[in-house]
Amino acid sequence: MKPRRGGASRGYEEMDGANVPTYGGTRNGTSSGGPPSNDPSSPINNNNNSVVGGGVPPEFELASVSVVPDDTFTVTQAVNALGFGWFQVKLSLCVGLCWMADSMEMTILSVLGPALHCDWGITRYQQALVTTVVFLGMMLSSTFWGHLSDRYGRKPALTLCGVLLFLYGLLSSVAPSFGWLLLLRGLVGFAIGCVPQSVTLYAEFLPTKQRAKCVVLLDCFWALGACFEVALALAVGPNLGWRWLLGLSAAPLFAFAVITPWLPESARYHVTSGQSDKALTTLEQIAKDNKRPMLLGRLVVEGPSGSRGSFKALLGSSLRRTTLLLWFIWMSCAFCYYGLVLMSTELFGGKNKTITPETENDCHPLATTDYMDLLWTTLAEFPGIFATIYVIEKFGRKKTMALQFLFYAGCVLLITVTEVRVFLTIILFMARGVIAGLFQAAYVYTPEVYPTALRSVGVG
Repeated sequence: MKPRRGGASRGYEEMDGANVPTYGGTRNGTSSGGPPSNDPSSPINNNNNSVVGGGVPPEFELASVSVVPDDTFTVTQAVNALGFGWFQVKLSLCVGLCWMADSMEMTILSVLGPALHCDWGITRYQQALVTTVVFLGMMLSSTFWGHLSDRYGRKPALTLCGVLLFLYGLLSSVAPSFGWLLLLRGLVGFAIGCVPQSVTLYAEFLPTKQRAKCVVLLDCFWALGACFEVALALAVGPNLGWRWLLGLSAAPLFAFAVITPWLPESARYHVTSGQSDKALTTLEQIAKDNKRPMLLGRLVVEGPSGSRGSFKALLGSSLRRTTLLLWFIWMSCAFCYYGLVLMSTELFGGKNKTITPETENDCHPLATTDYMDLLWTTLAEFPGIFATIYVIEKFGRKKTMALQFLFYAGCVLLITVTEVRVFLTIILFMARGVIAGLFQAAYVYTPEVYPTALRSVGVG
């Protein structure tokens, strides 16, 4: 399904399009508005979810009213009408904590390998294996978590994810051997595969006009977690060792596991799964928290839900091209982002050091200057986030991702031609900011091009 062009205020077909009614009545139309037109060419009769009225320009959006004249409304219309308020602020903090915890578990990979090399004397291939098993776990579990979220709900999946992440993260700190550590870090990766479902849940509660900004700003929590992990590694690693670092890094995971029972379930999921009463209860809670009047009328399904959580449906004729292109984009984003994160410690800690068979097992712990430079490059994610907000609103999702890929490629090329530490830090700073923004642009685009019944498995 082809997305509409433009900024966040327009949205995309599956999440927003064909659901935003056009009005033909007075601006103050309520349930007492005029009767529907009998003209078969009328947009009212061409849209089952349209509302009745007369005399308002077609571009008039539902977000400015609270009552739908024909006594029916959809989840999309309700979320747009109830706006952004305290409900979304609370949800932002909950989902942000999830992202912060996930970021810490991923950032720790850049310092865990060198620490294990010095402590256990593992080879460089074994260091790489510590990172590889995490990504392998994520790859194997992402579709599983997506299917689980589409079949049984976003909230149960995230609750289970929070518990497993904390459990395996904490157990990693007491791993008795390298084999056990590999197993537990692989299970951490398996649980991390569910974290993208938090974006699915979050996006489904956001009004169309605020969605792009809010999803991109969510990366502030990721950047905050990455900065906190680097600072924690600097404070704890050299003095207490990697076990304490792993244990303390699990603290945000515990906090997220505790708050997951209070997460709201997606109203879109409830409607798609035939639980309209629960969806209505959730929408009423949004109205209460945001201090907005609840829409009058009957909640209706926006369209046929199809097969929920079907991986096979992603490769159907209507979605095959979109799915294959998104797979390539996501693979490229992950390769570039995590490659840069993991490469940074090698560039700072191993610059001008030649590795030979005789020196391969030498211990080269990260110095304070290495940690500080790593922290500076991590801070680059904040300006990258805000720049992405501006660009994505001005040029749209696809052009933004294309421009960021090109800029990142240029930065990586510059890394290969400089050995001056100051210039290297500046280039890494720019590259980190761009690729962080690119990741978020992909997070904005992906949920918008899949229908509700397939959104979680599509994002997964």
